[in-house]
Order: sequence, then structure tokens, then C-alpha cells
Amino acid sequence: MSKEFKKLVIVESPAKARKIGGYLGDDYIVEASVGHIRDLPQRAADIPKEYKGIAWAKEGVNIEEDFAPLYVINPDKKAKVAELKELMKGADELILATDEDREGEAIAWHLVEVLKPKIPIKRMVFNEITKEAIQAAVENTRDLDYHLIDAQETRRVLDRLYGYRLSPVLWKKVMPRISAGRVQSVATRL
Repeated sequence: MSKEFKKLVIVESPAKARKIGGYLGDDYIVEASVGHIRDLPQRAADIPKEYKGIAWAKEGVNIEEDFAPLYVINPDKKAKVAELKELMKGADELILATDEDREGEAIAWHLVEVLKPKIPIKRMVFNEITKEAIQAAVENTRDLDYHLIDAQETRRVLDRLYGYRLSPVLWKKVMPRISAGRVQSVATRL
């Protein structure tokens, strides 16, 4: 891996990576995470060995320990994580430029948790993908917003605890493959 670049910028989509990379220049390499790299386990096979056989691990949320989520790297993202770790070796700064909403903030946080960077981390946000907006955003970075991260994690845990339990009931009683989210479930009852 060549050390020709100084800053690694991670965005969510490959299309954004190409466009933003063109605006930032040679001191940056821009790569896509392709969405979330980590989530609650989707299948029993995703549960780490040390948690297999523990009742709460199937849902991925330990309700006895303050609703602590069990995050795992999505199986289809393991190669992407390895690629990002390799790219980070040549960087002296990590800039997380995921979307400016709770999902984007959570993706940025999960990237930090998984990549474990030993270099400075910045959070870059923007409302449009123009040369001016991107150059302004890279000059005006901020820290991660843990309020947004907590909001996304709360939503994800509630979706898992309620949706996973109610969806099978809806499949039998209402319509096959309908999902029960935290909002839809209450509305269905009304």
C-alpha cells in the first residue's frame, strides 16, 4: 500500500465517493462503506461463539444489562472492513463523511468502533455535493454527535425487540412477510 495520500474519507455510497474524491484532490482518498458495516445479528450463524447458547443473544439485545446491543460485522461487509483497515494504514487522518442523520452518524460511529483508528478522527457533514460545499465541509469538521448515535441505537433496539416478536404474528394473522415496526405495530392495533 502506497502512502501517497494523507487523509482517508469514508462516505456511504460509491457514487458519492467518486464525486467527492474529484473535489478533494490528491491529499485525500475517498472510499465508501456501502452503508452499515455492523448490526445486530440477523441469523444464529452470525452470533459470536462466546454468546451462543445465551438466551438474549438470538435477538442481539441484552435486556438485563441496560438493553446492551450485541453488534456483529455484517458477513457481506467483512471484505470492505479489511479494505478500509488497509487504506487507513497509509492515512494520517480519518474523515467520516456519512449522511447527516442518525443513520449516518451511527455508521460513522460503527466505523470508529470496528476500525479502531490510531489517527485523528473528524466528522464531515454537508447538505449538497458541489465542489464549494465539499471544500467548505472539509474545512469545518466536527466531532461525532453521540445524541444522534444514541437515538439510532434506541430505534434499532426497539425495532428488534418489538418487530422481531410481532412480525411472525402479523404474518399468520394479517399478511405474509409484513413487518412490525415500533410505529406500525401500534397503528395496526388501533
